[in-house]
Amino acid sequence: MEPALMARLEEMAAALAELEVELSQSVSDQKKMIELGRRHAELASVVDLYRQWRAASEEATDAASLAEGDSDLGPDLLQLAEEKRREASALEEKIKGALVPRDPNDDKDVILEIRAAAGGDEAALWAGDLLRMYQRYADRHGFQLETMDTSESSAGGFDQVTVGVKGKGAYSRFKHEGGGHRVQRVPKTEASGRIHTSIATVAVLPEADEVELEIDPAEVRVDVFRSQGPGGQSVNTTDSAVRLTHLPTGLVVSCQDEKSQLQNKEKAFRILRARLYQRKLEEQQQAVAGARRAQVGSGERAEKIRTYNFKEGRVTDHRLGVTLHRLQEVLEGDLDEFVEGLTAREQAERLLEES
Repeated sequence: MEPALMARLEEMAAALAELEVELSQSVSDQKKMIELGRRHAELASVVDLYRQWRAASEEATDAASLAEGDSDLGPDLLQLAEEKRREASALEEKIKGALVPRDPNDDKDVILEIRAAAGGDEAALWAGDLLRMYQRYADRHGFQLETMDTSESSAGGFDQVTVGVKGKGAYSRFKHEGGGHRVQRVPKTEASGRIHTSIATVAVLPEADEVELEIDPAEVRVDVFRSQGPGGQSVNTTDSAVRLTHLPTGLVVSCQDEKSQLQNKEKAFRILRARLYQRKLEEQQQAVAGARRAQVGSGERAEKIRTYNFKEGRVTDHRLGVTLHRLQEVLEGDLDEFVEGLTAREQAERLLEES
């Protein structure tokens, strides 16, 4: 390992020790406590790899040294030394990867907003299919998916659906799903068998807590109304649905899925906070891909990040230039190849920014 890298890792180990002392003391500032905990987790993961590397390197050196003076065990000790060198080499690569700057939002829960765009009823049905795909993907990775707000289409599917995804690392797994998802297939209502092209948009918002982003209640107008089902059918006999209007920005959020007005209000504030947090990120990093407006675009058919072609059974991710001929598996939530490819690309870009 290069001396400069070792020096940096030694500094991180010393910083971790200081941080552990600080965390053992009483910290009254909740925001500071959260930040200390986050920093501790970041340092601990790298320092642990460094300690493993150091142990493997020392064992390799010791085994090689002992082999020189022991003719009987020499071959075995040399083999052990080589195995430990390979282990140390692999750990060094992991360390370098771990030192790539991370997205500070990666560990957050997320809010997904799926909307039917171009394509009418077929786009609404496709939005429902995307929701099921993400439900299965969440299940595969141990995340919990929570429905927050829905607007069902009279033809089936959703005009719009908002869900929360809870679990450590949820944002890192879902953030690259933001954008236009184009489907090419024969709708169930198409008698002539003609293939239609429709699109649904997905926005992925990191969920901010109250410590990270405070909302002044005086700046939010709260309206209550009666929940409605598809086609205007009433699904609630009380005014339990909640609409929030953030007066400074004009952002409007509504929730009507819960029977309790209090629960709908709580969920609406979570969505509003996530949208305001995303807006804050956009203002700080206007050029960063993944900002909410860049994700969603205008919803036109030409704006897409991925195409799902049913006739040919293929899925193409246009950012990676990768096509998989296993559509059904992808719709069952097997998104790992796309997600890992996009994550690797992001890490490479971050590494270039650092160099």
